[in-house]
Amino acid sequence: MTWLRTLYEWTMQKAAHPQAVWWLAFFCFIESSFFPIPPHPLLGLMCLAEPRKAIQFASIATISSVLGALFGYAIGFLLYETVGAWMLGVLGLADSFPVAACYIREQGALAVFFAAGTPVPFKLMTITAGFIEMNLLTFTLAALAGRAMIFMVVGILFQIFGAPIKRIIDKYLGLLTTLFVILVVGGFVVFTQLAGGDENSEVAHACDTAVEAQ
Repeated sequence: MTWLRTLYEWTMQKAAHPQAVWWLAFFCFIESSFFPIPPHPLLGLMCLAEPRKAIQFASIATISSVLGALFGYAIGFLLYETVGAWMLGVLGLADSFPVAACYIREQGALAVFFAAGTPVPFKLMTITAGFIEMNLLTFTLAALAGRAMIFMVVGILFQIFGAPIKRIIDKYLGLLTTLFVILVVGGFVVFTQLAGGDENSEVAHACDTAVEAQ
């Protein structure tokens, strides 16, 4: 989409803005609830320009993103019928809502952690979590863990290696964080399957049914 590309380029231009840190915080906040452009490339450009401040930038991104996640939760909790549903429709995520609700209900923190630390649309999970009234503390801690993981990886790598690491981050960050989260979630699932058996099979079947119904 032309408009999406234009929006992306406009966002990336803010890396050179005198108030780039505030722009980073702003984009991380709104991306967690409705903005379609992920803030990770902007964070990478800012870390590239000032590697010594990489961890500082990553910390700002993490905190802002979690605050944005709470805003998304509030939209789902208070305004889903009037704002949340419309917003998911505009973003092309409306059909994924039942599946997201299913996984959050059954997997709880793991579902939010997975979305926060991978390319899965985080805004879908924040709005959905609010709608189904997920425990707020659990939601916040899961969001913090997932967002800190993906943003701090960028900050630490730039802090240690500087500019040469940018190409690797651009190419493999999403893949590596996804694989890591899959390992964490996979280990938990294996453990619960061994411990729970039939009940967990019913959970998986219910969510698979929701996927097939899309």
